[in-house]
Amino acid sequence: MKTVAIQGIEGAYHETAARQFFKAKGETDVKIIPCKQFRDVISTVKKDPNYVGIMAIENTIAGSLLQNHELIRESDLAVVGEYKLHITHSLAVLQGENLETITEVNSHPIALMQCGDFLDSLAGIKIVEKDDTAAAAKDIAEKRLTGHAAICSRYAAELYGLQVIKEGIETNKRNFTRFLLLANRWTAEDMVKDSEVNKSSLVFTLPHTEGSLSKVLTIFHFYDLNLTKIQSLPIVGREWEYLFYVDLTFQNLLKYKQGLDAARPLTKDFKILGEYREVEN
Repeated sequence: MKTVAIQGIEGAYHETAARQFFKAKGETDVKIIPCKQFRDVISTVKKDPNYVGIMAIENTIAGSLLQNHELIRESDLAVVGEYKLHITHSLAVLQGENLETITEVNSHPIALMQCGDFLDSLAGIKIVEKDDTAAAAKDIAEKRLTGHAAICSRYAAELYGLQVIKEGIETNKRNFTRFLLLANRWTAEDMVKDSEVNKSSLVFTLPHTEGSLSKVLTIFHFYDLNLTKIQSLPIVGREWEYLFYVDLTFQNLLKYKQGLDAARPLTKDFKILGEYREVEN
């Protein structure tokens, strides 16, 4: 059985991503540990080498979750996998209610933002931000909040006994969130074999010299390393210095390692956050 720490409660999109990730690997026995904050996911995984965590890292609409990049770097946990979940939002209410009876819509602020066009079509509706999409559904169900609706997944609605009165209410239908699987480094090798690896996540800083980033990217290109993402973050306390978070894909593990060896001397604070298998979904 896999034990997975998630941010949010049961029914959250993090739970769906965790279950689908392991289902794709043929593992259906998954135990979920709900955590209030992303920082709690990290601390939970570090307590037990058998635990793994899952953490959203970017969304095709909302962009990168910058604080999660830093949490992963500081944690010293290893990235051992990724999952890309298609996010589709539903409007859920108590049994017997409908669009005409709704006076308030509750959800996580990102979910509310992603359903902006739909919400604009509801005249006179109060919009209230909650910590989690699933928690919004659970609160309505447990407190029997008439006139309230939650924006959540269909799974969360069914889990807490609500009825879905509208599906696919997100503005942009190409709404995907990428999640990273995290594990303690001494167990990471058991989870990901070298023969499976074709993607890595790195972080480094660069000296204040002309063309320093260009030189590193040239090396990646020379060794056939495909840059799929680059994200810069300022370093607190070091004015005008930045951390560069990079995702690379590759076909040849040896050339990948040679490329890193060639690039490392041109950087500072170089760290491999994880090496894993790219998902196709």
